[in-house]
Amino acid sequence: MASPRRLLAAALSALALVSASSALASGAPAPGPRTTAATFTDDFDGPAGAAVDGAKWQIETGDNVNNHERQYYTAGNNNAALDGQGHLVITARRENPNNYQCWYGTCEYTSARLNTSGKFTQTFGHVEARMKVPRGQGMWPAFWMLGDDIGQVGWPNSGEIDIMENVGFEPSTVHGTLHGPGYSGSGGIGAEYTLPGGQAFADDFHTFAIDWAPGSVTWSVDGNVYQRRTPADLGGNSWVFDKPFFLILNLAVGGYWPGDPDGSTSFPQQLVVDHVRVTTSDLRPPA
Repeated sequence: MASPRRLLAAALSALALVSASSALASGAPAPGPRTTAATFTDDFDGPAGAAVDGAKWQIETGDNVNNHERQYYTAGNNNAALDGQGHLVITARRENPNNYQCWYGTCEYTSARLNTSGKFTQTFGHVEARMKVPRGQGMWPAFWMLGDDIGQVGWPNSGEIDIMENVGFEPSTVHGTLHGPGYSGSGGIGAEYTLPGGQAFADDFHTFAIDWAPGSVTWSVDGNVYQRRTPADLGGNSWVFDKPFFLILNLAVGGYWPGDPDGSTSFPQQLVVDHVRVTTSDLRPPA
């Protein structure tokens, strides 16, 4: 199941959605880059407790009624800070020190969400993040992208590329999904990737990536390709991914898809991000 989430930054008033589908997908080989150039890199170097680089990221604030998430996204470095060891740590806490109000009343949790809207967009290339996800019922970390025209055309016409989503009740599985007009919400086009041998994604860092070219998006985990999507997968609906997109990182708590935390969930929980990198690449789809 999936449902829309509201963009919380003041500059972004349109609706967006993070979801996933477990539909089967072809495991075609990834397109091979012939030339590349780095266009966005953040290795999160800096002193412990520092906020993220404001030239690269903006912090969203507020709650999210559309997904029935439970957290309040806070500003500054309250829930998103460098650890002094080259990581960004997004922390979800069961607390409300400032009496934040959410759609359901007084908020029970705080967390963070950041994006590159107005600071960085790109069309095509290789997009990746190396991360260690949190664990526990109700946790919902995501690394994803929205079409930069969302303020003009709205969601889902803007398009959404979910590079990685994990829900706490599936500790060994992540999802990658496309959303657009006619294939949004629970109708998104995507697939899942499951670690072998019952390993949990929260146990170690993993690299989540897409290779994105005109008319194709290919997903991988640690270099292992698990799906490739093209306009042929959309049942005649419009392909809306050949245009600029911006990046989003967030850690949600609860909601329709993951369900709410329960007595088994410990807090705080952390999404630890080692790096985010984007390169251009002159990609040719595999024959």
